[in-house]
Amino acid sequence: MREAEFAKLSVIGMRGCEDFASQVDYYLKDWRNSGDSTFLVSAECPRFGTGEGKGLLHESLRGHDLYIISDVFNYSVTYKMYGREVPMSPDDHYADLKRIIAANAGKARRITVIMPMLYEGRQHKRSSRESLDCALMLQELVNIGVTNIITFDAHDPRVQNAIPLSGFDNVRPSYQMIKALLRAVPDVQISKDSLMMISPDEGAMGRSVYFSSVLGIDTGMFYKRRNYSIVVNGRNPIEAHEYLGKDLTGMDVIVVDDMISSGESMLDVGLQLKERGAKRIFAFSTFGLFTSGPEKFDKAYKEGIIDKVFTTNLTYTSPEILNRDWHVSVNMCKYVAYIIDTLNHDDSLSDLLNPVKKIHAIVDKHKQEHDTQVKMEFDN
Repeated sequence: MREAEFAKLSVIGMRGCEDFASQVDYYLKDWRNSGDSTFLVSAECPRFGTGEGKGLLHESLRGHDLYIISDVFNYSVTYKMYGREVPMSPDDHYADLKRIIAANAGKARRITVIMPMLYEGRQHKRSSRESLDCALMLQELVNIGVTNIITFDAHDPRVQNAIPLSGFDNVRPSYQMIKALLRAVPDVQISKDSLMMISPDEGAMGRSVYFSSVLGIDTGMFYKRRNYSIVVNGRNPIEAHEYLGKDLTGMDVIVVDDMISSGESMLDVGLQLKERGAKRIFAFSTFGLFTSGPEKFDKAYKEGIIDKVFTTNLTYTSPEILNRDWHVSVNMCKYVAYIIDTLNHDDSLSDLLNPVKKIHAIVDKHKQEHDTQVKMEFDN
């Protein structure tokens, strides 16, 4: 425990984030030897019969350093409107977040919103007469008193330009993903001859290049050829994925992207990688939304197209997905607790945001264990 804390720490887990916030609280209590006391604040957003709501805080937060965790994509949370059970949409979650901030009435010393997947994060640029929803959201949060906004693997981090004078941290779960891979697939070899990173499109190239640079392996990419003359389900459909990169014959492949929505794009890339001779295919995706359910991935797994899909618990994942053999959940609660603990003490996030040393350490340990195992098998 550190000797000085700059403000009393409080954490609110919005609806659907209760379990996540509880795990974060567990780590904070352990590190600070707080015993039975909790850093969680009792808050709720009850609804009237019409569906209208209000924010309620059941304790004072005057002078506190407040952290609000909000998963605006948790569709498992419902409320009653005119007697009907209605699932909460991202709009509903965002409205409740603003209600809790309003209930605080400016009393907290500072407010940090931890929104793992940005509300309207995919609506980050204008290509015609369109709204810029994500930029509006960021500006609105700042205008109602939010000091810092922390998000994970933003679809386009340049959206922070909408609030250039306010705190915005874009965190990538690179270390946690690699750690989960080495645990789930202990025989994977981290070398140029055995493993390759693949970007499924131009937008994910930065993520792929980061992983390949840190791991010392090569990278390749696909680019999406879309039909811009029509719109299907709110987007221009993909006609084909074109591959750019070296020969994949006999190689394990990691496909990295920020999210899996329906999964069609990821599975099409996986199929093309298999056709090009890839051995095993692992998918890294910070947010596993699976909007079309798990059946497509079940089929791809059965056919050997996808071996493992790694997604974090930063957004809600249904139990039917969590129980699939092909799915690996990457727990981010401890990492979020580290971020909160560091910010509460006004320390720098630099080491947490760039975990190159930790990645090198865990990869080196994995290689040593692999070499030892090979030697033992050879001696026997």
